[in-house]
Amino acid sequence: MGEVFYNLAFDFGASSGRMILCKLEDGKLELEELHRFPNNEVRIGGHIYWDLFRLYHEMKQGLKKAAAKKVPIQSLAVDTWGVDYGLFDKDGNLIGNPVNYRDSRTDGVMEQIGKIIPLEELYNRTGIEFMYFNSIFQLYAEKGMRPVIMDNAKRLLFMPELFGYFLTGIMYTEYTFASTSQLLDARKREWDFDLIEKLGLNKELFGDIVMPGTVIGDLLPDVEEETGLSGVKVIAVGSHDTASAVAGAPLESQDAAFLSCGTWSLLGIVLDEPILNEASYKYNYTNEGSIDGKIQFMKNINGLWIMQNLRKNWCEFEEEVSFPDIIKAARTAKRQDFIIDPKDPRFTAPLNMMKEIVAYCEEKGQGRPEGLGEMAMAIYNGLTEEYRKSIEGMEEITGKTIPCINMVGGGIQDELLCELTAKATGKRVVAGPTEGSVLGNSIVQFVATGAIESIAEGREIIKNSFELKFYEP
Repeated sequence: MGEVFYNLAFDFGASSGRMILCKLEDGKLELEELHRFPNNEVRIGGHIYWDLFRLYHEMKQGLKKAAAKKVPIQSLAVDTWGVDYGLFDKDGNLIGNPVNYRDSRTDGVMEQIGKIIPLEELYNRTGIEFMYFNSIFQLYAEKGMRPVIMDNAKRLLFMPELFGYFLTGIMYTEYTFASTSQLLDARKREWDFDLIEKLGLNKELFGDIVMPGTVIGDLLPDVEEETGLSGVKVIAVGSHDTASAVAGAPLESQDAAFLSCGTWSLLGIVLDEPILNEASYKYNYTNEGSIDGKIQFMKNINGLWIMQNLRKNWCEFEEEVSFPDIIKAARTAKRQDFIIDPKDPRFTAPLNMMKEIVAYCEEKGQGRPEGLGEMAMAIYNGLTEEYRKSIEGMEEITGKTIPCINMVGGGIQDELLCELTAKATGKRVVAGPTEGSVLGNSIVQFVATGAIESIAEGREIIKNSFELKFYEP
């Protein structure tokens, strides 16, 4: 028996969060979920917010459960969904609750910014896909929505670093998350302060950037006292959950694609340098930061959020159903050809997803989806068609032939999604592991604390620790 190492991975998705105890022993990783909790948006005053302090409370409940395990935990790290942030005053106090990226305050802001800096130039500098909720558009909208807060803000912390600050009292900005803001120079991996000034934003808001694997510091004494957990280092990992998911994906080759399936579908490949050209701009591919300073050349696709909301509405208005019920209904649906466009704004934050799916199909001349199965097939077909187009676009732009797709995340539990992905893309699909973001978060911690030597070693450990499933086109 060799030495045993432990760390904690907090993984916040846009609909739920969890804390996982990760154990490394004799070249094998074991995961134990200690705490899971919902991440519910709050609508008030015409806007959508995150329930931030509830989330932090849940983090501390998780730390208490970890302390009760009485094992030598070396470190912890946090990864979350992208783009969102909190603002702090000169005394380090949070001012204003973080706004949810699905809020409508950014409507029309992209066009306003396009008048300040041409969008093609903006893409050539930052390499980030144009999505209405990117941090750049949120911050510009913030000046109109909450001007008093913006006037008094002295520091911006993205969501993972915000939680890290609550735990350690130390402010920092991690590279992979900062890249989602569309305010980072894609080539230099640094803030584009010329761009920030052009937009009338305060340069003081943007702190020094640290790379994944940086040890931030210790838990604050009051956190240790309240939770009973001590001697634990807080580490900056790939704090954007996509970066952690890619770190945890046991890619079969350098040219293999990754597909992180959750609330969003993140599909791409890992490159050494960003691709910033006419084709990548035209097809709106993104160049997000990855671990080891690399680039995730990819597409953000509105993912299983749509299916989650279909289930929620069906349970509210029809009858209680589970996701296996939805899969069964889809497999036996009379019509299998309904299809939606996941990019259509109507599927971003509707009050009734069922109604929007039916309306979309009728407006496009497809007829009316009848029942749960046909609505679900419209989602499956829409998602996998986006996967197909995204893979073909990547091959065209990079000149690479992508041999397979490594799917990770909770979505791989849906075997129908995996089957249809292989069929639509014509690519071999390797599904697993489910906990991609948690595993990527954990192995970066293990590298930082010296338990393993490299991410490559970590990926081999993951491959040897968890079952993979294979789907042929």
